[in-house]
Amino acid sequence: MKRLISILVSLFILAVIYWKIDFQGLIHAFRTCNGLWMAISLGMVIPITLITAWRLQQLMPKSQSGRGDRGDGEDKRFTASPSLPPSPNLTFAEANRLILVASTLNMVLPSKMGDIAKAYFMRERGHLSGSLSLSLVIFEKACDMLSLLLWCAFGLLLYPQKDLLFWVMTLSVVGGLVIGGLLLGSRQFAQLFFFAGQAIAPKKFKTKLATMQTAWREMHDYFWGDRWHFLLIAGTSIFIWFLHLLQIWFFILALNAWAPFLANLALSPLAILAGLLPLTFAGVGTRDAALILFYQPYFNAATAAALGVLCTSRYLIPAIAGLPFFNQYLSAVKRLRNGDRLAQVSRSPLE
Repeated sequence: MKRLISILVSLFILAVIYWKIDFQGLIHAFRTCNGLWMAISLGMVIPITLITAWRLQQLMPKSQSGRGDRGDGEDKRFTASPSLPPSPNLTFAEANRLILVASTLNMVLPSKMGDIAKAYFMRERGHLSGSLSLSLVIFEKACDMLSLLLWCAFGLLLYPQKDLLFWVMTLSVVGGLVIGGLLLGSRQFAQLFFFAGQAIAPKKFKTKLATMQTAWREMHDYFWGDRWHFLLIAGTSIFIWFLHLLQIWFFILALNAWAPFLANLALSPLAILAGLLPLTFAGVGTRDAALILFYQPYFNAATAAALGVLCTSRYLIPAIAGLPFFNQYLSAVKRLRNGDRLAQVSRSPLE
């Protein structure tokens, strides 16, 4: 039902947008686009996916051999699926499959459950224990968010149009970056944050926060034990998000429009953050509206709406590419949807 409501909200927002703008202008933007830049920009999905898969490989413990050790109290239902034989090493090919299948699941399951499924699949294949696989996914998503905020803060500080909205957005982004950095870098701050959150959160969220606190503590122990490893993952995440934002700038060039690259570093992350609001399907609608609002100093609403369609393709193309591998993981997905989720986190803090 939630997914149906989000789809309806997205369709409503798009209907309002296309009713307000010059729809023929949107069609014209695609008809007259630069074919070379369009091919380059859409093709950016490939290196982004490959580097993201390589990062997932680097996240895996180098000393891990076979299935992670289980405590006596760990749920015995988490055994390898007959169709998914245990494998001690996450190969580059399998890492790519996991990234693509997670993209597919993010389009059909609510609340980014594709990322939870990715942790579940690693657990199923025998790469990691359940709690550590969840910790790695949390760390991966934290690095992604902080990298996005870092580029956004950098762009906003150099953005020329410094009005009241600019300062509100800048303070919000920098504040989020500081808090996220402290959560990632300071175990004491993280514990204080989670304890405070559990003290004021509604009862139904307390378990989620407690689960996330445990996973976060394990993540700290794992990554801060090897700071060079931590810096490698963090640096790779920053580079990946540079490629994401570069791709959006290439989309602008493909539409025969223009915005300074530094302005794009400020504005495109804001649109992506708007798409993360839990209101719409895969950010469709809210992200499009944000692009029209933020890029109005540089090009018209019809071109911005076309940019919104291309930004949606960034999520759609990997999701389609993951379909051929979907059946390989289908049995695990069914168990995931039926409540047999990673380490009993059916109410995961990543939702």
